[in-house]
Amino acid sequence: MVMTIWLSLCGAILVVAYLLGSFPTGYIAVKQLKGIDIREVGSGSTGATNVLRTLGKGPGAFVLGVDCLKGVSAIALVYALFNFGATSEFIPATVDLQLWQPLMVTLAGLAAILGHSKSIFLGFTGGKSVATSLGILLAMSWQVGLATLGVFAVVVAISRIVSLSSISGAIAVSIFMVIFHQPMPYILFGILGGLYVIIRHRSNIERLLAGTEPKIGQKVTEAEKTEQTV
Repeated sequence: MVMTIWLSLCGAILVVAYLLGSFPTGYIAVKQLKGIDIREVGSGSTGATNVLRTLGKGPGAFVLGVDCLKGVSAIALVYALFNFGATSEFIPATVDLQLWQPLMVTLAGLAAILGHSKSIFLGFTGGKSVATSLGILLAMSWQVGLATLGVFAVVVAISRIVSLSSISGAIAVSIFMVIFHQPMPYILFGILGGLYVIIRHRSNIERLLAGTEPKIGQKVTEAEKTEQTV
């Protein structure tokens, strides 16, 4: 009975993590401030980069921050569940905390990433989960999160191309997970999450190879529209 309740709570956490990821920050911000559907302007993205191009630095930074916070919140829920379970002796004796907690953190992180890119509130469309992934990494391991952010910052400073910076960070995260001796579930998150972000950037990769990917400050033409940017 206790195990059934525990599994139900874990399942509920994953659903909430997905819903947190699904919250359409960019769509709501642009709709409220400009009265338009952001999916119909710029790159068609609901993410922070397209908000930046559409509304400017302030709203873009706001969307970036909230999307990052979605990832942090998803992981914080898992920590709260395990802290509550440990203090109230609610966790079944058969549950190995050293295995279950990292596993649940990983699953919640993946659920939030999926929610951001396949939002139930936007007909299962969305962004490319970069900002949400950063929040997850910071909550999962601040060292890995900051190191990955550092890679992103260096590449974007040199190239001025957000997609290239995002792809570079997605590749680097798995390396940092190993360097900082993270649990195996976290390493798997780095691999799976990184691959997912890269796959979501496949059209950007095509434009990078063609030399037509827009840089920060450049407008996206109709021919360059893609599903999402961040």
